[in-house]
Amino acid sequence: MADSKFKIIAGLGNPGKNYARTRHNIGFLVVEALASKSSLTIDKSRFDSKYVKARIKGNEVFLIKPLTYMNKSGFPIHKFASYYKVGMEDIIIVHDDMDLSFGKIKIVKSRGHGGHNGVRSIINAFGRKDCVRVRVGVGHPGSEKDVTKHVLGSFSPDEIKILGPCIDTASDACLSVLENGVSFAMNLFNIKY
Repeated sequence: MADSKFKIIAGLGNPGKNYARTRHNIGFLVVEALASKSSLTIDKSRFDSKYVKARIKGNEVFLIKPLTYMNKSGFPIHKFASYYKVGMEDIIIVHDDMDLSFGKIKIVKSRGHGGHNGVRSIINAFGRKDCVRVRVGVGHPGSEKDVTKHVLGSFSPDEIKILGPCIDTASDACLSVLENGVSFAMNLFNIKY
């Protein structure tokens, strides 16, 4: 991570009760877990987001849940980053990823959007792709026509069994990036394939 005064960890998802426990909202679940590890709740509002500021691993960190829909999530994150002068290298984005099997975690940096509309929105809003991303596997339904139903669908009973450990691992990946830097975290978490 670079030298901004603040860091941002943003979980991607969709606002509202209908989407709360869906695969697409796994980013929200991870930032909520990070907040609860610091005994905090994401309950403040600013820049079309819910957020809380936390001191984590010696860093001042904003935990953010953008409240625009997924495909517009770049704009609130960009507003936060601009206002608090946070460099894109100091932003961690947590999002669902259909290219990874359910529960797998992969950390990437400065990569393209891979077809993910939330990540595409962030790259468009910033005009670059220098952030760190914690990709959380939700599996692929097998057919393109089932993609929307899959990501907006609830977790299956089998997925629920590993959801807790998955969220825990993803939040640990974020903490590792904060504490030890992205290369160390990649070596630690990406090796599990």
